[in-house]
Amino acid sequence: MRMVISLFVGGLFGTGLHLSGMTDTAKVQGFLDFFGAWDVTLAFVMGGAIVPMFFAWRLTATRAPLAGGSFPAKPDPALDRNLILGAVLFGAGWGLVGLCPGPALASLSYGGLGGLVFLVAMLIGMAGAPRAKAWLDRPGVAA
Repeated sequence: MRMVISLFVGGLFGTGLHLSGMTDTAKVQGFLDFFGAWDVTLAFVMGGAIVPMFFAWRLTATRAPLAGGSFPAKPDPALDRNLILGAVLFGAGWGLVGLCPGPALASLSYGGLGGLVFLVAMLIGMAGAPRAKAWLDRPGVAA
């Protein structure tokens, strides 16, 4: 049952990415171009994710998932060095290329060699992140 639900939700997510334009790098970069030809339409995509999630956190506080297990705990909103540095690096990559992890996977079907190069580089960055975090967390490294 869990696999069927995952397949359905993954398909829903992928369809939403494509229909909303999140897989179009020019559209994403246009959204991030505040001082140029700003394309505000992706703000609606974010709202389409934030609004239901706001209600989902409240509705799931006393419930369990239909497929078993438990819902993840609400994230700690603490602003620390790792969150800020990670957000800056993620935002720089997203802004320069116009892709984040979900659309990067979707771009494999039509993105050509550039999409594949980005995906490989993203996976290398994700694999190296724990090592970078361990180095930053060492005593004596600037906080």
